[in-house]
Amino acid sequence: MRGVNADSQRVMTHTAVLGRVAVPAGVLAAVAGAFAYVGAVDPNEPGHYPVCPLLRYTGLYCPGCGGLRSAHAFVHGDLLTALQANAPAVLGYLGLAVLWTVWVVRSARGRPLRIDLGPVHLWTLGTLLLVFTVVRNLPFGGWLHP
Repeated sequence: MRGVNADSQRVMTHTAVLGRVAVPAGVLAAVAGAFAYVGAVDPNEPGHYPVCPLLRYTGLYCPGCGGLRSAHAFVHGDLLTALQANAPAVLGYLGLAVLWTVWVVRSARGRPLRIDLGPVHLWTLGTLLLVFTVVRNLPFGGWLHP
């Protein structure tokens, strides 16, 4: 009877691990689907995606402008074009991939994911995005246009 109990315990453990990583797996499926769509439908061709409202009405590039073009280039393995279209977006893709990996490992071990960003981290991130936005809209920041 000992072997039967150990086998059922092993099955319960595997089932528990699969249950704990179900949500991260679902998020991965959604993100992979979004990247697959953007990779298949080229945002460089007009008419496929809506235009940024800030760009349309003011002529100013927001921090997200070029994000779809960046994702399209990233999916196709063209890292330089992706960085030129929107460098913070590429850093965001890579950062979210690391965060997702940590989430899966912690979930599989039965630990919650804790992201303890303090005010300094959030203000720094916001300031960097603001500086990026301002510089890309100045005459000498034309190299940051998507």
